[in-house]
Amino acid sequence: MAGNTLTPVETHDGILVKRDDLFTFGGASGGKVRTCLELAKAATNPVGLITAGTRGSPQVEIVALVAKALDLKCRVHVPASAKPSPELESARAAGAEACEHRPGYNSVIIARAREDAESSGWVHIPFGMECEMAVEMTAAQVKSLKHLDFNRLVVPVGSGMSLAGILTGMLRHNLTFPVLGISVGADPTARLHRWAPMFQWEQMCKVVESGAPYSRPVVAALGDLKLDPYYEAKCVKHLRPGDLFWVIGHRVTFS
Repeated sequence: MAGNTLTPVETHDGILVKRDDLFTFGGASGGKVRTCLELAKAATNPVGLITAGTRGSPQVEIVALVAKALDLKCRVHVPASAKPSPELESARAAGAEACEHRPGYNSVIIARAREDAESSGWVHIPFGMECEMAVEMTAAQVKSLKHLDFNRLVVPVGSGMSLAGILTGMLRHNLTFPVLGISVGADPTARLHRWAPMFQWEQMCKVVESGAPYSRPVVAALGDLKLDPYYEAKCVKHLRPGDLFWVIGHRVTFS
C-alpha cells in the first residue's frame, strides 16, 4: 500500500473502525510505519535508521522492520533491562543494534538517539514519531471520514502525534465532530500544544485516562478484530454506539 493511499473504514461489532493498521510495510503495520517510511525515503542516500523507544513501545520494532525492508542498518536506544521486551527482541531479530542506557529515562534515550544520528549521519526517527511528517501523514487520512455518519471519534493517545494529525486533518477538511482521546501512557499535553492546531485543539477534543497502567496489557477485540493490548484494547470500554474508532496500528509481537 502506497503511503498516500487512504486506509479503509470498516464495521466491526457494530462500530465503524478506521483501519489505519492496514497500512503495512516490511511486516510492520500502522500509521507510525507510514511516518517512519516517509522519513527514510526523504533522506538522501541513507545508510541507517536510528531511534529511541521505551520498554513496551512498538517504536523500536517498527523502525527495525522498516530498516530491514529498505536494506538499511538500524540502531535503537532503549533503557537497560535484565529482561528485554518482546519488541526489543523483535527489533534485534530484524537486525537492529540495541544501545542500552542506565538510567533509562526518556530524556536520556531521546538525547542519545539524537546525538547518535548527528554524529553518524544516519536518519533520525524521532521518539514517539514527534515530527511534522507524522502530523501530515495522519492528517491526510482524515479525508476517508468525509460523508460518514457517526457521532464521535475515539482514538488511543500515546505520544499524542496521531491525535494531533487527526485534529489537523479535521480543520483542513472542514469536519466537526466530538473527539475523545484515550490516554494510555504519559501525559500527552505538551506534545499536543506543540503539534495540534494551536489555540483550538482543547476545544476540539477531550482526553481521558484509559484506566489501566501503560505497562499492563489488556485483552480485547471488536468481533474478530484483534486490538493492540497496550493501546487500542484499552479504548474498548469507552466505546459506545455511534462511535468511529481510529485504530492506529498493531504490533507484530502481538499479532
